Amino acid sequence: MAIRRYWLSLIEAAWRDRTVIWLSGVRRAGKTYLSRSVPGIRYYDCELPEIRSRLEDPTRFLAGIGRARIVLDEIQKLANPSQLLKIAADHYPAIKILATGSSTLGASRKFRDTLTGRKISIRLTPITLRDMRDFGHRTLSHRLIFGGLPPLFLQTRLREDFFREWMDDYWARDVEELFRIQQKSPFAKFVELLMHQSGSIFEATTFSRPCEVNRMTITNYLAILEGMHVAHVLRPFNSRRAIEIVAAPRVYSFDTGFVSYFNGWSHVTPANRGILWEHMVLNEIHAVIQSRQVSYWRDKHGNEVDFVVPRHGRPPIAIECKWSAHEFNPGGMLSFARAYPGSVLAVVAQDVRRPTKVRFGTNTIAVLPASAVPSLMG
Repeated sequence: MAIRRYWLSLIEAAWRDRTVIWLSGVRRAGKTYLSRSVPGIRYYDCELPEIRSRLEDPTRFLAGIGRARIVLDEIQKLANPSQLLKIAADHYPAIKILATGSSTLGASRKFRDTLTGRKISIRLTPITLRDMRDFGHRTLSHRLIFGGLPPLFLQTRLREDFFREWMDDYWARDVEELFRIQQKSPFAKFVELLMHQSGSIFEATTFSRPCEVNRMTITNYLAILEGMHVAHVLRPFNSRRAIEIVAAPRVYSFDTGFVSYFNGWSHVTPANRGILWEHMVLNEIHAVIQSRQVSYWRDKHGNEVDFVVPRHGRPPIAIECKWSAHEFNPGGMLSFARAYPGSVLAVVAQDVRRPTKVRFGTNTIAVLPASAVPSLMG
């Protein structure tokens, strides 16, 4: 049994601050597996009718727990999950709760109380580089093509049926159930096209004709995917300068496996490794900062930075992703530095093993391996 040490450390740290943790993530990301690996945990599956029946009286249930750590898996299946979590946080401080769910939106529709100040949220991402060490020997190429959902990552043969089954399950249990969308075909076509073009500038009108729906419907589809962490929408970082792009977002898939599948890639090649590496670095950033607040930067001269992480009260972090450090052209990064003096500038490259620094005039750019992303974010 693999022990995902980074995520367990996040859970332990969160419990030192709050007694309730909300653990979200897409289907098959490993939330149940992770939660059951927490030392001393008791597990309750809220999809089971008998468990839901026991939880109908939260006070009686919690009073019978005593001092313990418990998992409430798929908590959005309860009629009123916020009531149980609020009572636990306010009156049973000896109980540590890890509440999980595939859909943040699904749970939030049931959370009639915001639980502000009572819970900490952790979003489990697909497998990170640190997780790869915990799961055993798999190459980076394997991770990029198979993706970061553990059931497929652990396979030795690429199962294309896994992606189809995941999409069918996602449609039936999340999209159709929560949003009552009647037509599966245009939504499925939209997801296919979005995954195929992942990492590109998003323009809703380009999807309308092939999906046979209007622009507003496409916008709603994207909001669903973003709200459920299946798509990452990166909006332009800007300060409203006339030369900056301020409106067009970039959209990334949540996982490299789906990008590879919908593009028909079975191997990492010079043609696809750059975009897959971008997705991998973005996954590393999300795992560390636990926030969707990642942007990109571009000006009207075509200068661009892959990712920008804003920091409250401090200059932002600008990140370029390169498969090889030798491919790096500093033009975009230096243009960003002129617009935002004092920014932290970094290149994250696949072929770099230890951090170095390169000077360009008055600017210093760190050249880092992906393993250094946590320290960069710190």
